[in-house]
Amino acid sequence: MGAVVRRPVAWVAAIVLLVEAVGFVFVNGLMATVVDNQQMSLAGLDPDAMSTGAWSAGVATGFYLVVCAVLLVRAAITDRGFGRVAKPVLISCAVLHGLLGALAVGLVGWTAFLSMMVVLGLLVLTLVAYGERTEPAPEGAPAEAGPSAA
Repeated sequence: MGAVVRRPVAWVAAIVLLVEAVGFVFVNGLMATVVDNQQMSLAGLDPDAMSTGAWSAGVATGFYLVVCAVLLVRAAITDRGFGRVAKPVLISCAVLHGLLGALAVGLVGWTAFLSMMVVLGLLVLTLVAYGERTEPAPEGAPAEAGPSAA
């Protein structure tokens, strides 16, 4: 798969992750505000701790998704594969979306499941499209020979 497909897919995946990051922070902030205003408690937990935890989870997840989006933007700009750190981060993001999709189908519905699977598909397609990271050959070096037919 050439740069004609993989660059736009990486850009789209990055944009979707950025929108999703804003959504996660917004939803967690909304939950934190409701818990704080209503002084709700779950099994005797302090409402302030629950509110702080919701905000923290939203910001942490949003930051994680922004980091993943930055990695995808970098790949789209340079048209190079992912390194030792970036690939596991993006794989964990894909796994997260698979798990969220499985939870969403029962809690929210099929539309939420479909949206999580679209993001999962974009991430997997980007990871597969870029494959192994290849560095450009130094000038003057002979090109690497492909598999020989004996």
